[in-house]
Amino acid sequence: MELTGTVIALLPEVTGQGKNGAWRKQEFILEIPSQYPKKVCIALWGDKIDQSNLQINDQVTASIDVESREYNSRWYTEVKAWKIDKAGSGNPGSNSGGQPLPPVTTFSEDESDDLPF
Repeated sequence: MELTGTVIALLPEVTGQGKNGAWRKQEFILEIPSQYPKKVCIALWGDKIDQSNLQINDQVTASIDVESREYNSRWYTEVKAWKIDKAGSGNPGSNSGGQPLPPVTTFSEDESDDLPF
């Protein structure tokens, strides 16, 4: 699932120690534009925090998973981002290395063909 909107708040990073080692989490608030704009709190975990390098007012598309879990007969829901794309970071006509793609070569029927079949 994807959500597109504007980052309106960055909450403080939270760290802790679990049975699998140290963990880091940072939540941010994404405002989704519509007639009645909605605000969604989304969590980034671990290295995704550094990779996304979010700033307030960034236009982003967040690829998310929604997960709920039970604790003491209460249910808790979390929206986790597994990928963040900033608006303007993708450049059509270029590859991931930033170099322009080579022109497309078309083949014509009159070219000789040395294939055995």
